[in-house]
Amino acid sequence: MGMSAEDERTASPRDEEWPEAEKAEKLARGAALKWASGVFYRPEKLEGLGHYRRRETQRNSSIQSRLKSTVQSYLEGVSAGLEQLRSAAQEVQSVCQDLGAARWALLDSADHFQGLQQMRELMEEHVQLASVVQVLPQIFSVHEVFSHILQLLHGQHLLEAHVELMMLEQLRDDILTQLHLRGLSSAQATVLSYFSGLQELNESLAKQLWDIVGSSLRLVREDPVLFVTAVRIIEREEKIDDTLLLEATFLPPGRPKGWRQKFYQVLQDTITGARFHAPRMDAEGPGLARHLAALQKDIVSELCVVKDLMVQCVPAHYNILSVCTATYHQALTSHLQEILREDLDKQGLFLLLEWALRVYHSPEMMGHSDLLPEVDVSALGPLMSSELVDQTERRYVMKVKASVFEWMQRTLEVEFKEWFREEEPETDHQGFFQSALPAIVMQMLNENIQVASLITDSLQQKIYNMALEELEAFLGRLREALVQCGKEHQQDRAVPKHYISYLLAVLNNNLALSNSVSSLHPDTACREVPTSLQAALDRMQKKATQLLLEELLLDLQPLCLQLPSRKWLSGSQLVGSMCEVIDKYAKDFSRVRKPVFTLLLAESELLVASQYLRALLQRKMVCKSREERGQLCHRLLQDATQLRELFCGLGLDRSQQSLEAVFALRELICLKDPALLSLEVVGFITKYPDVSDEHISTLLDIRGDVSKEVRHVVLEMMAQHPQVLPEGYRPIFSTILVPVPELPFCLRKGKCA
Repeated sequence: MGMSAEDERTASPRDEEWPEAEKAEKLARGAALKWASGVFYRPEKLEGLGHYRRRETQRNSSIQSRLKSTVQSYLEGVSAGLEQLRSAAQEVQSVCQDLGAARWALLDSADHFQGLQQMRELMEEHVQLASVVQVLPQIFSVHEVFSHILQLLHGQHLLEAHVELMMLEQLRDDILTQLHLRGLSSAQATVLSYFSGLQELNESLAKQLWDIVGSSLRLVREDPVLFVTAVRIIEREEKIDDTLLLEATFLPPGRPKGWRQKFYQVLQDTITGARFHAPRMDAEGPGLARHLAALQKDIVSELCVVKDLMVQCVPAHYNILSVCTATYHQALTSHLQEILREDLDKQGLFLLLEWALRVYHSPEMMGHSDLLPEVDVSALGPLMSSELVDQTERRYVMKVKASVFEWMQRTLEVEFKEWFREEEPETDHQGFFQSALPAIVMQMLNENIQVASLITDSLQQKIYNMALEELEAFLGRLREALVQCGKEHQQDRAVPKHYISYLLAVLNNNLALSNSVSSLHPDTACREVPTSLQAALDRMQKKATQLLLEELLLDLQPLCLQLPSRKWLSGSQLVGSMCEVIDKYAKDFSRVRKPVFTLLLAESELLVASQYLRALLQRKMVCKSREERGQLCHRLLQDATQLRELFCGLGLDRSQQSLEAVFALRELICLKDPALLSLEVVGFITKYPDVSDEHISTLLDIRGDVSKEVRHVVLEMMAQHPQVLPEGYRPIFSTILVPVPELPFCLRKGKCA
């Protein structure tokens, strides 16, 4: 059924006022309809309709009764609240009326309050005058107290003097504070003038305190009471300072005193001044050693006193042992830097490095059993920075270098003089020539390296590098001295008398140095000899060997000049004489150790072979017939065989000999068919790649039967087979210069070929 127009007008305002109620009603109706359709969807369920109607009627009645009860309680609460508000409004109105009455009463009594203000001012003035009257006896007795305090200070009754001094300071400070609060700054000058004696007393007390602190290390052993008294006074003043800084609005003059900080400063100055501001000590080794030993002894002794006695005389928060330890450490750091500014010798530098890096941390000093575990300098850093250590090590190395150079130079001068002695050099137990030079040099270098190892590995490495450099330089100077000795010997072969013997001693010495160099290295696992030093040793050996070979050459040259000759070709004892000279030198060479002896034999054999070939090629002769070539070949075979057997007998293996070149050359001369020379020459130059065209051309001339065509073929074959010197090849022909072609030497009178 639709709603009437009047109902719509009536419902419209309600809907606008309570839209939630309409929505709730619709939801309720929808829910009820949904429930009823679910319950009565079958006809047989309609039988229970009456039961459901009664149940829902009872539920609605129960809900309505609860709603009515709730609304009734709310209405009663609202009624009570309105009643209370009405009562509060009446009370507020009453209070406003009373306040208005009180205001008018106060306005009527304003004239009477002015009289009370005057009374208040008089009361305050009375209180101030009463306070002044109370302190007047103390103020009048100030100068008398000054005198008494001064007497107490002279009698070293420091605690009593300080108590009275604090009382006077408190009196003065109270007066100054009152004046400050009332803005009477002009009157403060009068008060300060009246109490001016306090400044003098403070200074007198402070002087005695700092004298006591300065003698603290002695007093804690002899009279600790006096030191403890000083510490108590300092702590009193420190507490007054702290209180004033935290609470007071006005700091009296002289505050804060900061006597605890002054205590530390005086103690540190005492430690520093007593040990480290002494007159300049001797910068040389012995003086510095005594100074460092005294420092070591005194510092350990004084730290023991601090640890065992002074710690008990001061509060724990002073950390007196740590302060003293740090003071000694810092003072030592600065002191060592001052010492290093001096021009120390090598002993002084060594002592300083050893003391700072080894002794200082050892059980003999800061690691002493009497100081551990309380004293720990590990957190204070090193006495010498790494940069300063490196700089000092380099200075030490330079000093040692100068000393080593001086000693080596002196050793060289002695060695040079010994070369000119009338006696042969000394020998070892095996009969080898030698001198004391290697032992002196190696001992000196090794001692310096071992001494450096007592400090740091870096210093040892620096000394080792310096030692090798100096040894290399020494070998250069020794070589120059050897050259000078050789020049003097060239001028007069009788000087030195035992020239060869001393050259052999030099070779043995050089070998001894070479064998000993590796033992200098600090690392036993690394025994390599530096390349430059090995080169210096090799140059020294080469020069001594060269001088010996020059002596051998001087004795062989008169014999080599007779090659080739008719006398030689006919079977003279020329090579036999050469063998005698070689054997004589070989006996001398036996006075050197085997590696060098073998080298001398090999070099001597090479010299003999090259001189023999040089004589054949430079003083070339021409064979006129096959018989002459046969005679020449026979002589070459005999000479080469005799020389080879000689060197084999001396211990030189055939594979190491150069005389094989004489045998090979003989084969070229003895070849019967000249047409085969080209093949033989190719084999020859393959074996001896330093042979030149001129050498082969000279050999062809010696044969005397080689036509121009064959010569051309041979030289052309050589051009087609260029040779490269293999590694390790010992040249023999490259040292032989073929002279400008001249008239060939003829065996007998007749027309030259």
